[in-house]
Amino acid sequence: MNRILVVCTRQIGDVLLTTPLVRAARRRWPQAQVDVLGFSGTLGMLRGNADIHELIEMPARPGLSGLYAFARRLWRRYDLALVTLPSDRAHLIAWIAARQRSGVLPEHGGSNWWKRLLLDHAVVGTGDEGSRHAVQEKLELLAPWVERPETPAVSAPAGAPLPADLQAALRERPVVVHVPSMWPYKQWAPEKYAQVVRTLLDRGHQVVLTGGPGARDRECIGPVRSIAAAPALLDASGRLDFNQLVTLLQRASLYIGPDTSVSHLAAAAGTPTLAIFGPTNPQRWAPWPGRPGEQPVHFQRRALEQSVGNVTLLQAELPCVPCSKAGCEDHRQSRSDCLIAITPERVTEAALRMLGEKASPGSAPARG
Repeated sequence: MNRILVVCTRQIGDVLLTTPLVRAARRRWPQAQVDVLGFSGTLGMLRGNADIHELIEMPARPGLSGLYAFARRLWRRYDLALVTLPSDRAHLIAWIAARQRSGVLPEHGGSNWWKRLLLDHAVVGTGDEGSRHAVQEKLELLAPWVERPETPAVSAPAGAPLPADLQAALRERPVVVHVPSMWPYKQWAPEKYAQVVRTLLDRGHQVVLTGGPGARDRECIGPVRSIAAAPALLDASGRLDFNQLVTLLQRASLYIGPDTSVSHLAAAAGTPTLAIFGPTNPQRWAPWPGRPGEQPVHFQRRALEQSVGNVTLLQAELPCVPCSKAGCEDHRQSRSDCLIAITPERVTEAALRMLGEKASPGSAPARG
């Protein structure tokens, strides 16, 4: 295998979780060129990754002319394609690009019959309800060539210098808080984040807010941004690329955030990570610890609080948790009662414990 293509046409967090697969392929074939293909705007967390030769960006909706141009560019350019998700388009790209193909299939799918015909090796995915983490599932794509991969680690991108004014205002070991989620059904209320941040500030911790430049992120951060002035509370949202974000995270004493790509990045960077989960199944999508060690990584499907490596994960005490749906109404704009049930007191207590402190007397968290 001299040229290998990893196909991951999904969101940013999913792309980051392909890095153990990329690393395993490079170790199996040290001389090989490994490229990664993904949608435009999703590959930023892979920039500077020493295991990757080229990042190939593809528009999410390229149209017929765009698909034809990609087909001409990629036609049988690779010896092996690794398809990390079961989508029709990803499998067609792999067939165009490579002579041999290994790919993920859904457990039940109407298009499985023709995808199996295109694959030399198939991995049957367990879906969001499954007990196998996405990192482990992706590594199974190499089963015909790699007998026993070592305990995988997700590779965070290399750090980059912070903006000069942020660097000057930053104290030692700040707490990084990421309020926004891409979709409302994964969003813990900004007002609850505000309560947690107030306590951290009262305890003397500097808090740095992160997020993107978009309108939704700005709206979510608004109730928290106004709590205090710099340098106690710094707003870095919209100012940092992923490489700069890694630098910030590696300086942090703690990261607090939701089920989102930045939480995966914090865990990969080795930062103590407190993740607030709602309907998502942690066995499948928990942030992968940055220092997994020799023991297999395994998250429980349901637990009020669980810790693996540098990751601590909180869930609600509701019988439906996790439902693996897009909230209670099963659409992206839905509410999630399991997130509503998680109190600021619970998150604050867990955060202070991770910081080596105790909660104030009389502030025992409500269960949920």
